[in-house]
Amino acid sequence: MYQAMFWSYMAWKPCPFPKHKQTGATPHFALGANHTMALSMKGSRRALITGAGSGIGEGIAISLAIEHGWEIIATDLNFEAAQGTAAQIQARGGEAEAYALNVADNSQITALVEELKAGRKRIDVLVNNAGLQHVARLEDFPSEKWGFMIQVMLTGVADLTRSILPIMRKQGFGRIVNIGSIHSVIASPYKSAYVAAKHGLIGFSKVMALETSDVDVTINTICPSYVKTPLVDSQIANQAKTHGISEEDVINKIMLEPMPKKAFISMEELVGTTVFLSSNAARNMTGQALVLDGGWTVR
Repeated sequence: MYQAMFWSYMAWKPCPFPKHKQTGATPHFALGANHTMALSMKGSRRALITGAGSGIGEGIAISLAIEHGWEIIATDLNFEAAQGTAAQIQARGGEAEAYALNVADNSQITALVEELKAGRKRIDVLVNNAGLQHVARLEDFPSEKWGFMIQVMLTGVADLTRSILPIMRKQGFGRIVNIGSIHSVIASPYKSAYVAAKHGLIGFSKVMALETSDVDVTINTICPSYVKTPLVDSQIANQAKTHGISEEDVINKIMLEPMPKKAFISMEELVGTTVFLSSNAARNMTGQALVLDGGWTVR
């Protein structure tokens, strides 16, 4: 009875918001024309994507440009590969340009960012995607390769973010999307450098979320399980050889076995998540890890 009386009372009694302590103004949450929560942002973003010459980076770059109207700055260690991605976008009516970039070389990062600043180019979204893989027991893992992987997938992310943050602060807006991995939250044997780097992305993003809380800049990490890319195809072949089993068994009994949904993550899912994280609707989502794993980690 008392609950019924309470809800009846609440339905009748107006509940004004408290006034702001400093201004005395009543907060109002109506969204004006300049503060839409809509996800539609066709033509309104310019994204710099690392590792855009192949795999996930190429797929994200092409989809964002063609399906969402974004302008793309495609970067890759292999300049010809970056040019190939830009050419595909341009051939389909999109806007893209290509640059050579070794994210393990901070001098190259600095030079590229200075060139973009000189051209007065906005960088609305930074997609830290560049990566590589090497599978071996730690005892057999070459030290220089271990260090290089950390340099590319963690230190390089920090260096590029450091260089681009002043641009985002000056323009009052920025979205940083790290392409992590299921190995950002779980581990697999023989992948010590990769797992360490991908775990590090989440910690790095949490710190950056705190350091950018005074401006409309967010940083988040997308953590997909296996995406069918050339990198994964090579892993399938290598694991088949290592375990003495068929590639089909590698896919079904190793890669997809932990996933209740038994499916590779699609490029559409990665792009859709990137678009959401770059939207105004996600302006208060920062320092988060979005896990796309078909139920792998809910067990």
